[in-house]
Amino acid sequence: MLLEAKNITMRFGGLRALNDVSLTVKKGSIKGLIGPNGSGKTTLFNVISGFYSPTEGQVFLEGRAIGGKSPFLITRAGVARTFQGTRVFEKRSVLDNILVSCYCNRPSLWILPFFPGKEAEDLKKAWAILKMIGLLELRDEIVANIPIGTRHLLEIGRVLATDPKLILLDEPSAGLNQTEVAQELALIRKIRDLGITIFIVEHNMKVIMDICDSISVLDMGAKIAEGSPAEVRKDRKVIESYLGKGG
Repeated sequence: MLLEAKNITMRFGGLRALNDVSLTVKKGSIKGLIGPNGSGKTTLFNVISGFYSPTEGQVFLEGRAIGGKSPFLITRAGVARTFQGTRVFEKRSVLDNILVSCYCNRPSLWILPFFPGKEAEDLKKAWAILKMIGLLELRDEIVANIPIGTRHLLEIGRVLATDPKLILLDEPSAGLNQTEVAQELALIRKIRDLGITIFIVEHNMKVIMDICDSISVLDMGAKIAEGSPAEVRKDRKVIESYLGKGG
């Protein structure tokens, strides 16, 4: 397994946002995470990516414990993520946004002037990513001037620039129209075909059922179901707590 979250509990004072949650993400797969609002999905992503240290339990990447480490070190280890609503540098160009992410694996930025080849290498890498995500022609455009759907693609490009083994996508289809969703799903499949593993939180059931190899379901901070899309769709607990009775 590429990722294992083992017995994760996350408390905020008297609130238990996650309660003994365990799950795995298989290398090369697209894993889904669903559940009602407030069920703990983003909290789990925050634990995996280092924004929260778990109260109990541990997260393992390729067998190495990463729970409680800083987001920067976890990114360097190979876990990158997007957020609900895009987080990009709106006053910078599309190309600059990719280049910033390229720098995350450099030992120190102050040495770059002594190694001009590194800048050329980063630029070549950024151009390749922009071509892959379909934004090469917009490379010089200021991000504030591009639409939300394009920003979603840019954010995915930014995480690709960190050379990830695992990408966490937090509601990537939010705010997108049907055409933009189709474009984004095609990109996610393309990334998976490169050997990069995807872990996705999504409220759009058509998206999650179409694209995922397996799905875990949270409700009130606990895992209530897990399996293939077909298995999860038929699970009575899932139907009652999330999909709706008769759904």
